[in-house]
Amino acid sequence: MALTMNDVDRFEASRPRLEAIAYRLLGSASEAEDAVQETFLRWQAADGDHIEVPEAWLTKVLTNLCLNQLTSARARRETYVGQWLPEPLLAGDPMLGPADTAEQRESVSYAVLAVLERLSPNERAVYVLREAFDYPHREVAEILDISEAASQQIFHRAKKHVAQGKARTEIDEAAAQRIVEEFLAAATSGRTEPLVRLLTQDAIAIGDGGGKIPARSKAFEGALAVAKFMRGLFKPSEAKRALVGGSPDIYATTANGAPALVVVVDGRVIGVMCLEITDEGIAAFRNQVNPDKLERATERWAASDHGEPLLHAF
Repeated sequence: MALTMNDVDRFEASRPRLEAIAYRLLGSASEAEDAVQETFLRWQAADGDHIEVPEAWLTKVLTNLCLNQLTSARARRETYVGQWLPEPLLAGDPMLGPADTAEQRESVSYAVLAVLERLSPNERAVYVLREAFDYPHREVAEILDISEAASQQIFHRAKKHVAQGKARTEIDEAAAQRIVEEFLAAATSGRTEPLVRLLTQDAIAIGDGGGKIPARSKAFEGALAVAKFMRGLFKPSEAKRALVGGSPDIYATTANGAPALVVVVDGRVIGVMCLEITDEGIAAFRNQVNPDKLERATERWAASDHGEPLLHAF
């Protein structure tokens, strides 16, 4: 099919929604972009006379491309070096998608994306389409070629899995800034006790280096173990400066809608630490340091006004 300008415009109007769906399904901005581009190629090759509702057609094609990708990704992640974490999206990134409701904001949080990794591809797709984009079960069923009853059952099962995680606390940007500042002050105090007081008893710390940057293969578990790790992580050393290529600046921001620290060296983002906050304290630190998963963050950082760093570290 020879695309008209109207066809191209219609696709481009759908691109932000398609990218936001793909990111939630895949946990990777670069893979989401590839899936959307492949959707465009199929849109270009399709017979437009037989496409009654273009937006629905595009969503179906994209979702099924992502389902295929998820199936192969599971095999790749079995051989992934260390812990696998999603690619973080910094505040203002359009790929974060809709954020009008608590459900939409939660669906793109780092904590929920980590839980979604444990769902089957179909469970993940039903949850994302229904919870984050408010597709009725009838449309979800058509997209996935299942019955409406099956869609409802899968959604109920997926939502139960997600709900088994900690109850997260929604906070505004000012509160996020305060939490990050308080944590950073405790982490650089040289003492364990101030950190322990900020953490839940079952707090965890996870790092994703992808085999390219040193990161522990197993999570630190428990407030004391996490506090000791954080105290050591922020302790200055020549070896750390050599590893990251200089003395990093550390900023407070949000990533995937939650409080985060962004670590920057010479304009390059070398780490994003996402904090999971509950009413009892900080429940998790998820630290993305794999350089392959920080390219988009670096691009967004360069284009944003991020103010002064909280700390010039190491």
